[in-house]
Amino acid sequence: MRWNKTLQLVDVHCEGEIGKVITGGVLDVPGKTMLDKMNHINEIDDSLRRLVVLEPRGCLQMSVNLLLPPTRPEAQAGFIVLQADKAHPMSGSNCICVVTALLELGMVPMQEPETTVVLDTPAGLVTARAACRDGRCVGVSLDMVPSFVVHLEVDVHTAEFGTIKADIAFGGVYYALVDVDQIGLDIAPGNARQLATHGVRLKEIINRQVAVRHPLYPEINEVAYVMFRNRVDDTVYQTCTTLPPGRVDRSPCGTGSSANLATLAARGRVQVGDRLTSRSTIGGEFRVELLGTTEVGGRPAVLPRVTGRAWVFGFQQLGVDPDDPLAAGFMLSDTWGDGFAPSAQSGT
Repeated sequence: MRWNKTLQLVDVHCEGEIGKVITGGVLDVPGKTMLDKMNHINEIDDSLRRLVVLEPRGCLQMSVNLLLPPTRPEAQAGFIVLQADKAHPMSGSNCICVVTALLELGMVPMQEPETTVVLDTPAGLVTARAACRDGRCVGVSLDMVPSFVVHLEVDVHTAEFGTIKADIAFGGVYYALVDVDQIGLDIAPGNARQLATHGVRLKEIINRQVAVRHPLYPEINEVAYVMFRNRVDDTVYQTCTTLPPGRVDRSPCGTGSSANLATLAARGRVQVGDRLTSRSTIGGEFRVELLGTTEVGGRPAVLPRVTGRAWVFGFQQLGVDPDDPLAAGFMLSDTWGDGFAPSAQSGT
């Protein structure tokens, strides 16, 4: 073999959502902060993301987490989430995958019954508390970044559904939270294709009609995802986060659940100490707890804790032959859906 790039990855999933972790082959990315490094990937050199996420080495139904040296002394590791459209600042399920990989591979020493891991993310520091037993990470609780509401029940004008209501909130990235009955569907595996298609279209519409900008991190300035939700009872919410270019999150979605918690607190439906359950399209669950309140840029904010599980299921080594014409990756609309972008084709 004559590879000119070699990467080592760990295969991990969190309640069915694949969050592979790059553990070797990348020394660092330019930038003083983790946000700078994410912006470098998105704005200057996107080749690594394309290599690991796009076909033929990647696939739509996964994320890849890039482990990096932390830029802040409090943290033990930094990471950036690489997804089908771009690099993103934070993801709860991917954070759980990263912590599980760090501990079960011995990259961070495991202490039983609990190990604390502080992660440096583009959205801020995240403290993870991993329950450990018999050399296994059996659960991870994340003290998420402060989450806050931008708008409650903002009108979104659509050609297909008329005017619908959406809550706009930050939970690590910006979300539009839409009660699923407004589009005439249930959150169910059989509706995943339709939910994904509608969510991606709504994301583009909402970003044209609603402006967002994080008060501390102004580079975070768009609604990243649409989360459909359904209130089952006072403590259980079905959640379905839709990700560009057209799929649904298999997990209950930690950042989306944090954003939803902020909307419930703003409406007075939850108080400090309350616990909720977020249930995914395939039935996986996260426990979501309101730890406390704070402010972000003068806005009332909540401090969520999200608890879930992940499993290591394999190891992978990727390489690139210098003559490989598909080193930049490619997308096809048969798999990548209506959000497919021709600009993502190899060589364009």
